[in-house]
Amino acid sequence: MNYKIVLASNSPRRRELLKGLDIDFEIRVIDGIDETHPAGMPVEEIPAYLAHLKADAYIQSMRDDELIITADTVVIIDNQILEKPANESEAIKMLKILSGRKHKVITAVVLTAKDRQKAFSVSSIVDFEELGEEEIVYYVEKYRPFDKAGAYGIQEWIGYIGVCGIEGSFYNVMGLPVQRLYRELKAF
Repeated sequence: MNYKIVLASNSPRRRELLKGLDIDFEIRVIDGIDETHPAGMPVEEIPAYLAHLKADAYIQSMRDDELIITADTVVIIDNQILEKPANESEAIKMLKILSGRKHKVITAVVLTAKDRQKAFSVSSIVDFEELGEEEIVYYVEKYRPFDKAGAYGIQEWIGYIGVCGIEGSFYNVMGLPVQRLYRELKAF
Protein backbone atom coordinates (compact mmCIF):
# COMPACT_ATOMS: atom_id res chain seq x y z
CA MET A 1 0.00 0.00 0.00
CA ASN A 2 1.24 3.49 -0.84
CA TYR A 3 -0.06 4.98 2.40
CA LYS A 4 0.96 4.93 6.03
CA ILE A 5 -2.18 3.82 7.84
CA VAL A 6 -3.33 5.79 10.89
CA LEU A 7 -6.16 4.53 13.08
CA ALA A 8 -7.82 7.52 14.72
CA SER A 9 -9.42 5.73 17.65
CA ASN A 10 -9.02 5.15 21.39
CA SER A 11 -10.92 1.87 21.12
CA PRO A 12 -8.86 -1.16 22.13
CA ARG A 13 -11.28 -3.32 20.15
CA ARG A 14 -10.67 -1.38 16.92
CA ARG A 15 -6.91 -1.64 17.48
CA GLU A 16 -7.18 -5.38 18.01
CA LEU A 17 -9.33 -5.88 14.93
CA LEU A 18 -7.14 -3.77 12.63
CA LYS A 19 -4.05 -5.55 13.95
CA GLY A 20 -5.73 -8.82 12.93
CA LEU A 21 -5.54 -7.72 9.27
CA ASP A 22 -1.71 -7.81 9.47
CA ILE A 23 -1.49 -4.21 8.31
CA ASP A 24 1.09 -1.89 9.83
CA PHE A 25 -0.57 1.14 11.39
CA GLU A 26 -0.11 3.74 14.06
CA ILE A 27 -2.62 5.20 16.50
CA ARG A 28 -3.31 8.92 16.57
CA VAL A 29 -6.02 10.46 18.72
CA ILE A 30 -7.17 14.05 18.85
CA ASP A 31 -9.01 14.68 22.10
CA GLY A 32 -12.04 16.90 22.39
CA ILE A 33 -13.66 16.30 19.00
CA ASP A 34 -17.26 17.49 19.23
CA GLU A 35 -19.44 14.45 18.51
CA THR A 36 -22.76 16.27 18.47
CA HIS A 37 -25.13 15.50 15.63
CA PRO A 38 -27.94 17.74 14.40
CA ALA A 39 -31.25 17.32 16.22
CA GLY A 40 -33.74 15.39 14.17
CA MET A 41 -31.11 13.58 12.08
CA PRO A 42 -32.32 10.06 11.19
CA VAL A 43 -30.63 7.65 13.61
CA GLU A 44 -29.21 5.47 10.84
CA GLU A 45 -27.31 8.48 9.41
CA ILE A 46 -25.67 9.43 12.71
CA PRO A 47 -22.66 7.05 12.61
CA ALA A 48 -21.64 8.28 9.13
CA TYR A 49 -22.04 11.90 10.23
CA LEU A 50 -19.86 11.31 13.31
CA ALA A 51 -17.20 9.33 11.42
CA HIS A 52 -16.95 12.26 8.96
CA LEU A 53 -16.72 14.75 11.84
CA LYS A 54 -13.82 12.76 13.26
CA ALA A 55 -12.13 12.57 9.84
CA ASP A 56 -12.43 16.31 9.33
CA ALA A 57 -10.58 16.91 12.61
CA TYR A 58 -7.49 15.13 11.23
CA ILE A 59 -7.23 16.62 7.74
CA GLN A 60 -5.16 19.69 8.71
CA SER A 61 -2.50 17.63 10.52
CA MET A 62 -2.21 14.85 7.92
CA ARG A 63 0.90 14.19 5.90
CA ASP A 64 0.61 13.56 2.16
CA ASP A 65 1.46 9.86 2.50
CA GLU A 66 -1.08 9.07 5.24
CA LEU A 67 -4.47 7.42 5.19
CA ILE A 68 -6.57 8.06 8.30
CA ILE A 69 -9.25 5.58 9.40
CA THR A 70 -12.08 7.01 11.50
CA ALA A 71 -15.17 5.12 12.62
CA ASP A 72 -18.28 5.38 14.73
CA THR A 73 -20.52 2.58 15.98
CA VAL A 74 -24.09 2.96 17.24
CA VAL A 75 -26.62 0.58 18.76
CA ILE A 76 -30.19 1.26 17.64
CA ILE A 77 -33.40 -0.08 19.13
CA ASP A 78 -36.90 1.39 18.78
CA ASN A 79 -35.44 4.11 16.53
CA GLN A 80 -33.31 5.30 19.47
CA ILE A 81 -29.54 5.22 19.86
CA LEU A 82 -28.12 3.61 22.97
CA GLU A 83 -24.96 5.60 23.65
CA LYS A 84 -22.14 4.61 25.98
CA PRO A 85 -23.59 4.42 29.49
CA ALA A 86 -22.38 6.99 32.00
CA ASN A 87 -22.72 4.68 35.02
CA GLU A 88 -23.93 1.32 36.30
CA SER A 89 -27.60 2.26 36.43
CA GLU A 90 -27.58 3.45 32.79
CA ALA A 91 -25.79 0.27 31.70
CA ILE A 92 -28.30 -1.92 33.52
CA LYS A 93 -31.20 0.02 32.02
CA MET A 94 -29.78 -0.37 28.49
CA LEU A 95 -29.24 -4.11 28.87
CA LYS A 96 -32.81 -4.51 30.14
CA ILE A 97 -34.02 -2.73 26.99
CA LEU A 98 -31.96 -5.07 24.77
CA SER A 99 -32.93 -8.23 26.69
CA GLY A 100 -35.08 -10.64 24.69
CA ARG A 101 -35.05 -8.41 21.60
CA LYS A 102 -33.27 -7.71 18.33
CA HIS A 103 -31.38 -4.49 17.70
CA LYS A 104 -29.27 -2.97 14.94
CA VAL A 105 -25.58 -2.11 15.13
CA ILE A 106 -24.19 0.26 12.49
CA THR A 107 -20.54 1.11 12.08
CA ALA A 108 -19.57 3.86 9.67
CA VAL A 109 -15.96 4.09 8.50
CA VAL A 110 -14.26 6.96 6.68
CA LEU A 111 -10.93 6.52 4.88
CA THR A 112 -9.25 9.89 4.39
CA ALA A 113 -6.17 10.81 2.36
CA LYS A 114 -5.09 14.34 1.43
CA ASP A 115 -6.60 14.02 -2.04
CA ARG A 116 -9.68 11.87 -1.49
CA GLN A 117 -12.08 10.29 0.93
CA LYS A 118 -14.14 7.10 0.93
CA ALA A 119 -16.96 6.32 3.37
CA PHE A 120 -19.02 3.21 3.96
CA SER A 121 -21.34 1.75 6.59
CA VAL A 122 -22.06 -1.80 7.68
CA SER A 123 -25.19 -2.94 9.54
CA SER A 124 -25.71 -6.04 11.65
CA ILE A 125 -28.76 -7.30 13.54
CA VAL A 126 -28.12 -8.79 16.98
CA ASP A 127 -30.69 -11.00 18.70
CA PHE A 128 -30.44 -11.12 22.50
CA GLU A 129 -31.78 -13.92 24.66
CA GLU A 130 -33.95 -12.89 27.60
CA LEU A 131 -31.47 -11.89 30.31
CA GLY A 132 -32.16 -12.15 34.03
CA GLU A 133 -31.58 -9.25 36.40
CA GLU A 134 -28.76 -11.17 38.13
CA GLU A 135 -26.99 -11.79 34.80
CA ILE A 136 -27.23 -8.12 33.81
CA VAL A 137 -25.99 -6.86 37.18
CA TYR A 138 -23.18 -9.43 37.23
CA TYR A 139 -22.00 -8.36 33.77
CA VAL A 140 -22.12 -4.64 34.50
CA GLU A 141 -20.34 -4.98 37.86
CA LYS A 142 -17.63 -7.32 36.57
CA TYR A 143 -17.02 -5.98 33.03
CA ARG A 144 -17.80 -2.26 33.51
CA PRO A 145 -19.03 -1.70 29.90
CA PHE A 146 -19.02 2.10 30.12
CA ASP A 147 -16.89 2.53 26.98
CA LYS A 148 -19.24 0.49 24.81
CA ALA A 149 -22.25 1.63 22.82
CA GLY A 150 -25.33 -0.14 24.12
CA ALA A 151 -23.47 -1.14 27.30
CA TYR A 152 -22.13 -4.45 26.01
CA GLY A 153 -19.22 -6.08 24.26
CA ILE A 154 -20.30 -9.02 22.12
CA GLN A 155 -16.86 -10.58 22.63
CA GLU A 156 -17.34 -10.63 26.41
CA TRP A 157 -19.31 -12.84 28.82
CA ILE A 158 -22.65 -11.18 28.01
CA GLY A 159 -22.15 -12.05 24.34
CA TYR A 160 -21.36 -15.66 25.21
CA ILE A 161 -24.51 -16.15 27.23
CA GLY A 162 -26.87 -13.61 25.68
CA VAL A 163 -26.42 -13.36 21.93
CA CYS A 164 -28.51 -16.05 20.27
CA GLY A 165 -28.16 -14.80 16.70
CA ILE A 166 -26.45 -12.31 14.40
CA GLU A 167 -27.34 -11.27 10.88
CA GLY A 168 -24.26 -9.67 9.37
CA SER A 169 -20.72 -9.12 10.59
CA PHE A 170 -19.71 -10.12 14.13
CA TYR A 171 -16.70 -7.78 13.86
CA ASN A 172 -18.98 -4.90 12.95
CA VAL A 173 -20.74 -5.42 16.29
CA MET A 174 -17.30 -5.30 17.98
CA GLY A 175 -16.75 -1.90 16.35
CA LEU A 176 -14.90 -2.36 13.05
CA PRO A 177 -16.20 -4.31 10.03
CA VAL A 178 -12.74 -5.63 9.11
CA GLN A 179 -13.75 -7.75 6.12
CA ARG A 180 -15.30 -4.74 4.38
CA LEU A 181 -12.48 -2.45 5.59
CA TYR A 182 -9.87 -4.77 4.06
CA ARG A 183 -11.70 -4.73 0.73
CA GLU A 184 -12.06 -0.93 0.80
CA LEU A 185 -8.38 -0.44 1.70
CA LYS A 186 -7.34 -2.63 -1.25
CA ALA A 187 -9.54 -0.58 -3.60
CA PHE A 188 -8.35 2.76 -2.18
